[in-house]
Amino acid sequence: MKILAIEHEMPGVTGEDIAPHLRAEARRAWELHQTGTIRELYFRADRAEAILVLECESVAEAEAALATLPLVAAGLIRFELIPLRAYPGFARLFGEG
Repeated sequence: MKILAIEHEMPGVTGEDIAPHLRAEARRAWELHQTGTIRELYFRADRAEAILVLECESVAEAEAALATLPLVAAGLIRFELIPLRAYPGFARLFGEG
């Protein structure tokens, strides 16, 4: 299942709070990318927040994977998780039967 993960900073968190964790955060994100859990990584163009596309069996599995990120573990950020499914409209419009 593909899951869209939208990062949100926790209220009151500053760049100074986040800075000590950035190297470990990048390393863990890279590890999750190498295993195929994180399929795509982006930053929003309008603010410094990440958008991830994950491949997991369930939302619970995605939550568990993201909980291993140092910024999540430290309570500095959280992710809004949105499960995705394939668009069925083409089959309805053009499928046979």
